[in-house]
Amino acid sequence: MMMDWREMPVFEGVDLNDSFIFGWTQDGGRLAFYIEASIWPESRYYSTPKAGEYTCYRSAVLEFVRAIEITGLRPIELAPPSIDPDGSKDYGNIDSLVASESGFSLAGDFGDVSIRGGELRFDIHA
Repeated sequence: MMMDWREMPVFEGVDLNDSFIFGWTQDGGRLAFYIEASIWPESRYYSTPKAGEYTCYRSAVLEFVRAIEITGLRPIELAPPSIDPDGSKDYGNIDSLVASESGFSLAGDFGDVSIRGGELRFDIHA
């Protein structure tokens, strides 16, 4: 059984395709993406967008823990960042995230990543 991220309750009111990745770290069976999450009114973390913002954005961590194997992740040094007009940089968006019985697969400028086993955690910093 496959489940797209849009069907996962943990992402209610969150648009991963409009969220920006600031970096990632991998340590053994743990992979963490540090993102600025796009938050919408359905989320309890939503607040009025700041001036000039499309929607509410909040810092968040998308984490996979206790994975048996993680493959396809690019080293951050090999992923070219986008530089915004204000000088800030990001590494694009999460283009896809799917959960299956064997683990997870996700894709973006960071690579086409397969995660065997493990658990997904998503924490928004309020």
